[in-house]
Amino acid sequence: MELTAWPEQTKNYIEEVKAEMKRVTWPSWKQVRATTGVVIAAVFLFAAYFAVVDYACGQLINGAIHKFSK
Repeated sequence: MELTAWPEQTKNYIEEVKAEMKRVTWPSWKQVRATTGVVIAAVFLFAAYFAVVDYACGQLINGAIHKFSK
């Protein structure tokens, strides 16, 4: 690859990106809001799940440490 070829390659790349972006089907704002709501709800559900699992594992580990340290 020649060093002088990069401007032409860059121009071709940008043209291809523009052409591809014209073919993209973008979601409507209603779809964006709905999927954003689902993602936010999922994040909170996973956070709650991991908080419960973390608490349970912490209690088990602390209990084991307490039992074996006597």
